[in-house]
Amino acid sequence: MENKMFCFQCQETAGCKGCTVMGVCGKTPEVAGMQDLLIYVTKGLSAVTSRLRAEGQEVAREVNHLVTGNLFVTITNANFDGEAIKGRLEETLQVKAELLEKLADRDKLPEAALWTAGTTDLAAKAKTVGILAENNEDIRSLKELITYGLKGLAAYLHHANVLGQEDESLDAFQQETLAALLDKELDGEALTALALKTGEWGVKGMALLDKANTSAYGNPEITKVELGVRNKPGILISGHDLRDLEMLLEQTEGTGVEVYTHGEMLPAHYYPKFKKYRHFAGNYGNAWWKQKEEFEAFNGPILMTTNCIVPPKDSYKARLFTTGAVGFPGCVHIEEKQGRKDFAPLIELAKQCQPPKELEQGQIVGGFAHEQVFALADKVVEAVKSGAVKKFVVMAGCDGRMKSRSYYEDFAKALPQDTIILTAGCAKYKYIKLNLGEIGGIPRVLDAGQCNDSYSLALIALKLKEALGMVDINELPIAYNISWYEQKAVIVLLALLHLGVKNIHLGPTLPAFLSPNVAKVLVENFGIGGIGKVEDDIKALIG
Repeated sequence: MENKMFCFQCQETAGCKGCTVMGVCGKTPEVAGMQDLLIYVTKGLSAVTSRLRAEGQEVAREVNHLVTGNLFVTITNANFDGEAIKGRLEETLQVKAELLEKLADRDKLPEAALWTAGTTDLAAKAKTVGILAENNEDIRSLKELITYGLKGLAAYLHHANVLGQEDESLDAFQQETLAALLDKELDGEALTALALKTGEWGVKGMALLDKANTSAYGNPEITKVELGVRNKPGILISGHDLRDLEMLLEQTEGTGVEVYTHGEMLPAHYYPKFKKYRHFAGNYGNAWWKQKEEFEAFNGPILMTTNCIVPPKDSYKARLFTTGAVGFPGCVHIEEKQGRKDFAPLIELAKQCQPPKELEQGQIVGGFAHEQVFALADKVVEAVKSGAVKKFVVMAGCDGRMKSRSYYEDFAKALPQDTIILTAGCAKYKYIKLNLGEIGGIPRVLDAGQCNDSYSLALIALKLKEALGMVDINELPIAYNISWYEQKAVIVLLALLHLGVKNIHLGPTLPAFLSPNVAKVLVENFGIGGIGKVEDDIKALIG
């Protein structure tokens, strides 16, 4: 029977093989098809922009942002609005047609660069350019690995761009690589090299975003974040976009409406600039996958700023607003106009709502990004040299719905008392509330921030290598037990491989998009492995 769709880009894909009838995320076959076609057309546009650069012509910033945005909206749990995606598709075709007119040489451009849609049935076309259009399993695997890495890189670039940070070389690489994926002559060796190159540029993208965030909001600092609620109406902000949060805090100041973070927005509390807002109340709830219950209990409006949206329940759908790359049919979308977003509809709705229902009390301690850890460097190095700290375990990444993810909580609980967890991303919700104690005043869970802040973990490792006088990063007392869910985790993985990190445990399952042969290469060359029993993995990683 013919597949209605095919998608295997996330960890929860059906049967760890691929979603063929409906996305586990809630994506319909129609939306999946429009996303496949959007990626195809974006590759075509990238072939045109790459040719323009080769001819010495400039590519407008708006075009770079269009490519980045197209990749971002196709990330898992970002946009379920087929009409919005179709709109981006039509815009991309129009931009591509205009740029084609500027080319001096169209010779040997790929079909994707020249395709105009015309009267073509878009759904039918989508079936011919989707993932399964590549018949060779290993070539398909490598191309999708690179594509998903580029999607993760696009997320970082988008966040940096909205804060005014640009890097034309990153845009050029992204587009050149998208164009290269149309080349049917590239073999496995060339694609493997390109995957590692994507990891190299992933590090540069993370550095750009780190610069954007810290320039705008200061370096994160150790912070206690409240988990309870206050007695005023509130707005809940989820996703990752700090600029959206800044605008929301500015517009709610003095209105009597409090602002709470959810999921990956928790680390916003660590930035000095946001601490001046007295109505910035605290963090509400947990990781993205619990939002159906938590959004219902919040009572007030919710703003989804990036991926991590779950198809909403009718009980709160009218209170759910989207912006940026996010979209869901029936939810009000807040557009940006001249660099500003008007959140008045949320504020007025919040005033009519009851305060949030309290889910828990207490505090979370975080803010251990690179500069804060560097300030503690002497203390950390002394703890390592004295033997008080035997091992650091990087447990960054994503949380998710699968029961198998309880492994990460069990793993954290079972770690020896002389180990410290380094984390970033929503994976932290499995163990950051466990009160695992301290070692000589150093908390045993050091949260660097969002998955977007994984760069801090790389800098911390490199700083520790320098302080301990080691040559090889793999000599460090650091083990890697990473949980993944979507494409930002893929670019983090490729970045770690580029930095030379080996013996990473990746779970709760290895990606479905890795063919057996590609997985074998990663195992043999980099020591990539899956997870097993907690006690066995602790023995393997900690010794």
